[in-house]
Amino acid sequence: MLKSRLAMLPLLTLALNGFAAKSITLIEPAPELSESSPWDLKQLSQPPEFRWLDSRSPIRSLLYTGDPYKGHPTEVFAYYATPGTLAGDPSKDKNLPAVVLIHGGGGTAFAEWVNLWAKRGYAAIAMDLAGKRLDPPSFDPKTGELAVIRNHRQIVRRPMENGGPDQGHDTKFNSISGPALDHWPYHAVANAIRAHSLIRSFPEVDQERTAVTGISWGGYTTCIVASLDNRFKAAVPVYGCGFLADGESVQRPAIEKLGPELAAKWKKLYDPSSSLPACRVPIFFVNGAKDIHYPLVSYSRSYKLIKHAPKLMRIEPNMRHSHPHGWAPKEIGLFIDSHCKGGDPLPEFDFPGYVDSLVEKSGIRIKSARPIQSAQFHFTLDDGLQSKRAWQSRPVAVENNRIIIADAPEGVVASLYSVTDDRGAMTSTLPLYPLKTPQ
Repeated sequence: MLKSRLAMLPLLTLALNGFAAKSITLIEPAPELSESSPWDLKQLSQPPEFRWLDSRSPIRSLLYTGDPYKGHPTEVFAYYATPGTLAGDPSKDKNLPAVVLIHGGGGTAFAEWVNLWAKRGYAAIAMDLAGKRLDPPSFDPKTGELAVIRNHRQIVRRPMENGGPDQGHDTKFNSISGPALDHWPYHAVANAIRAHSLIRSFPEVDQERTAVTGISWGGYTTCIVASLDNRFKAAVPVYGCGFLADGESVQRPAIEKLGPELAAKWKKLYDPSSSLPACRVPIFFVNGAKDIHYPLVSYSRSYKLIKHAPKLMRIEPNMRHSHPHGWAPKEIGLFIDSHCKGGDPLPEFDFPGYVDSLVEKSGIRIKSARPIQSAQFHFTLDDGLQSKRAWQSRPVAVENNRIIIADAPEGVVASLYSVTDDRGAMTSTLPLYPLKTPQ
């Protein structure tokens, strides 16, 4: 199934749900992808059938068709919003950039997240990847603003009779002995790509300006989706990465418990390390240095797999792990804006991987469209579990678009540099293990 070179097939046209026909770009897989990959990308490129549950509210609700699960057909619930739906003014919705939002473990389709992106000027779709359906969101009758549910555990989620797999260990890992249609990772990736094909088909969307971002398990899914679907112009995996069966990953015991044969099958099909070498989409990795779910070493290894696309990294040493903390960094919107709305790009490093003796003499070169306001050297002296290490930060000088290399204290175990531009946007180098030693 996955034999062709990375290329776009000729554009086809299709009349969809009464809309005027739009061009449909069929995607083909990159040569780096395994022929055993379970996803039919030609089929997933087609907009799925869908129906509105609510087509009038500021944040609308819909169901679209997914793959069968355990022998029965499925539908996927999603929220959808645009600048025009929020304002009640359809004239605002012309040639919009669009974004697909992929929730993480314990999450769902978040109206708050869709609202955030629609306010940024995007058409936004967020789907539930656990076979659940949500109520229409509430709005303040006086202000018209979304009534945000701060405790996401209080969001009411109703299992659908025709829903896909729930997001538990049994469906994420233990189901690997059965067919792909019983696997949660298969459905999560397929339904995210379907959401992309659907939103591209909407008349208000410019299908040449689309992006994807996901948080935690959604970041994991984003890594795979961006590697399979090269129609995206930008991708931002937050926390999630590959190498889940290695190092300090909290998922490692569940994968090892499968036994050598099934663990190898799971890694080949569903670990992002198997698909990231195929990624052609500009990608921005966002994480903390102490994340317990997706450890820094695994994150760095995932970043290094990108060979065919521009890539950036933002490591905030003490970044917390949650959906709100995952969608909060302003750099996510700025990165996607730079690829979908012509915004200024984030700062880049000429040597993002490590600092060697030659670089040390002249500093680390920075490429930035905006003035650099500050730079920092972040480091830890602690060994042991990465999630337990204390990190320290020191300001460092920037001269002539170069970071002046810091004098590292004795005993540094890991370190990295970051710069912040005049928008308060921060990017960082890869971690160094130890300083001056390539990894």
